[in-house]
Amino acid sequence: MRNMFRPIEVHIGLRYTKARRRNHFISIFSLISIVGIMLGVLVMITVLSVMNGFQKEVRERILGAASHITIKGIDGELDDWRGVMKDTSRNPQVIGSAPFIRTEGMLTNGQYVNAAFVRGIDPALEPNVSEVQKGILLGSFDDLKPGEFKIYLGKYLARALGVYLGDKVTMVTPQAAVTPAGILPRLKRFTVAGIFETGHNQYDSGLAVVHIKDAAKLMRMGTNVTGVRIKIKDIFDAPRISLSLVEQLEGGYLVNDWTKLHANFFRAVQTEKRIMSIILILIIIIAAFNIIAMMVMTVTEKQSDIAILRTLGSTPFKITWIFITQGLIIGLVGIALGIIGGVTLALNIDTIVPAIESLFNVQFLSPDVYLISKLPSELLWSDVMAISIASFVVTMIFTIIPASRAAYIQPAEALRYE
Repeated sequence: MRNMFRPIEVHIGLRYTKARRRNHFISIFSLISIVGIMLGVLVMITVLSVMNGFQKEVRERILGAASHITIKGIDGELDDWRGVMKDTSRNPQVIGSAPFIRTEGMLTNGQYVNAAFVRGIDPALEPNVSEVQKGILLGSFDDLKPGEFKIYLGKYLARALGVYLGDKVTMVTPQAAVTPAGILPRLKRFTVAGIFETGHNQYDSGLAVVHIKDAAKLMRMGTNVTGVRIKIKDIFDAPRISLSLVEQLEGGYLVNDWTKLHANFFRAVQTEKRIMSIILILIIIIAAFNIIAMMVMTVTEKQSDIAILRTLGSTPFKITWIFITQGLIIGLVGIALGIIGGVTLALNIDTIVPAIESLFNVQFLSPDVYLISKLPSELLWSDVMAISIASFVVTMIFTIIPASRAAYIQPAEALRYE
């Protein structure tokens, strides 16, 4: 009774998948095929989740020191920055804004010289747009006061200059000063008041932070600034919000967002992810070759059964579906087990990897070498869905090829030596 509502093709396909007296070897091949597809799906989900985690971690570290959106004056200076901040605050997607002054220069300490990009900030407003203050290792942002010419350095920049708290560094700016002795570069002595870490080498080795009024005095900008930095709710909506701010603001402004400022880096990460996806899908394809081998052997062994079914009136289409059912069962079971294992591993990798490191007394990502010392993971269900569909399509293709061969077996030829 339990099989009366089951199509005969499905019933026979299920029987061929299970072990029977003479086909233990084929059933072992079925098990190998299931394990192969399971491991391919599991590895693909885990690796892509780790890559998503790395991408998210690096993005957050970059945007912790960089800005989501910047608004600058066309001539390099912005005089009505207070009005810009007021106008942008009306946008419901904007959650913070702060003025800044940016310039490049050379920092020297005795025989040590290092290039740096200098950012003048307002300590009261900067926490609205960045998290530099959260990465302070030495010193306090409360000490950044106008007129005292104090400077905060990234930890690698401070190490390159050989300075510590209270030491003096000389800043050489590209703006020239006209003196009786001729045109000389503009110099200014700063006191190191803090050392910070953003977690991104670009900023830790090249960023220096000073008070915005000290930077304005050094650059002779008066009350002007370079621009305004904007922080928004959804960083992925930055391009659209940038366009809306351009339409909202009256006058000539240069508006950029993080997707343009760091486009090459994130494009490279996305390209790497695509290439890795292609490599991983090849694992599933290799595993699917086991299905072809298993089904070719099954079709060869079951020629007499196929001939009998044909003489009883089964059509080639039904014969084909018997073996398609067998292949799909193997594929679907492998994909399901791979999804369960991959999702479980991706969601718990932050506890599994430290346990392995502790057990074998190793460290996979040394903080002295790598930007990120822990394996992050971000599971995206869109990736799981794409992997599942791709795996199913591969399984279907590799199932149809040998299954269609069974439909063309001639009963007379198959039963000749029976």
